[in-house]
Amino acid sequence: MNKKTVKKQGKYFTQEEQHAIIQEMISNGCTKKEIWRKYTGQEEEHGQLLRWMKKLGYPSVGRAISTTLNSQRKKMPVKKKMPLSGQSDDSFENLQLKKRIFELEKQLMDAELKAIAFSTMVDIAEKEFNIPIRKKLNTKP
Repeated sequence: MNKKTVKKQGKYFTQEEQHAIIQEMISNGCTKKEIWRKYTGQEEEHGQLLRWMKKLGYPSVGRAISTTLNSQRKKMPVKKKMPLSGQSDDSFENLQLKKRIFELEKQLMDAELKAIAFSTMVDIAEKEFNIPIRKKLNTKP
């Protein structure tokens, strides 16, 4: 008996049938109740479809249905907020702060590039002249 079956009031479903039922529910965007009624004739499914989905490795119903609904929805355009008269000072301050952050990030990148260049220069000098330039960490003073 390789095929596992689930018994629901006299109705047996093989794993292949469970896959087919879940696929239909996801692809058609039907509710669990509608699918269960279609295949069993019963009104309540008592979480059986969720158990099947977990057992068979499907994403949760909320994610599956929400992705189906999101693909069917039209996206609304995003409205730009207009600054109020009292907020103009805040936005100017924000612009100044963003500009300052940009300048500081640029300085940081320059410093990092200089450090890399210096380290490379020391490596080349140590190889070419065969002399140790960097201080060893475990030497005693």
